[in-house]
Amino acid sequence: MASFYTYDQLHHWADATSSLTPPARLAVIGDPIAHSKSPQMHNPALQACGIDAQYVRVQVPVGSVKEAFGLFVKHGFLGVNITIPHKFEALEAVDVLDPLARRLGAVNTLAIRDGQMFGYNTDGPGFLRSVKEAFGADVKDLRLLILGAGGGAGRAVAVQSVLSGCRHLLLANRTESKLAPLLNELSGLTDPSAPVQLQTCTLDPADLAARLPEVDLIVNATSVGMKAEDAPLLPAGCLEARHFVYDMVYRASGPTELIQAATAAGAPYADGMCLLLHQGAISFEHWFPNETAPIEVMRKGLLG
Repeated sequence: MASFYTYDQLHHWADATSSLTPPARLAVIGDPIAHSKSPQMHNPALQACGIDAQYVRVQVPVGSVKEAFGLFVKHGFLGVNITIPHKFEALEAVDVLDPLARRLGAVNTLAIRDGQMFGYNTDGPGFLRSVKEAFGADVKDLRLLILGAGGGAGRAVAVQSVLSGCRHLLLANRTESKLAPLLNELSGLTDPSAPVQLQTCTLDPADLAARLPEVDLIVNATSVGMKAEDAPLLPAGCLEARHFVYDMVYRASGPTELIQAATAAGAPYADGMCLLLHQGAISFEHWFPNETAPIEVMRKGLLG
């Protein structure tokens, strides 16, 4: 059963999927996209809920998101997930933008209802849910260090955390000066009667090691760790068992260096698979508002 299609095939969908059963009604788009684990999470969920639909991958090139969305509407799709590098392009391509997606500056979920395109961001809420599941704690009660806060994922985590009541954020970026716009934005989100303590630093290992005693939750929002040869983000031995370690990266070949360091320190950890699961469950409920996402079925699909 095919689950990967090209952008050209999207233009000739009836021919490309004439033998596909059940019919494709949901998709994930990206560039590249063949590696995505989303179908192995969503297809078991569709089956468990008795929904006659299939979830597929579609490769969409940069600059073609709006046209792709129009084609999905034309072909009777119910929704689409959007991943790198299309989340910002999707923001401008929808008819109705959810306020949280506007705040986070990206769309990762499209729901199609009566020919209209609704854009959501489930990454932020998925992050909150996965932190709660992995660590038994709420973001609002933790002191956060966000590695790579200047990027799209780091910015979304920072904004979502402040909106959720977090009062202590340490933002780390390779170029510290690039954090100025984010600092201004975060300051504008806070209640003057309960100001957020916002600090910045570089990704220099020595700088990070000096700051670790001040934080509870460490979030890696960089791409470091995707490749086995990537240098560690943190100096050896600087993590403690009390730290919570959240690596937004997940690697098919095994745990990242950051997760390995957490394990060595006896620190609780979570990786990008946890985020994928929870943001996917929220997306599912946007597409099917009368259904509760079967999260254990989805988890089993991801891990299988």
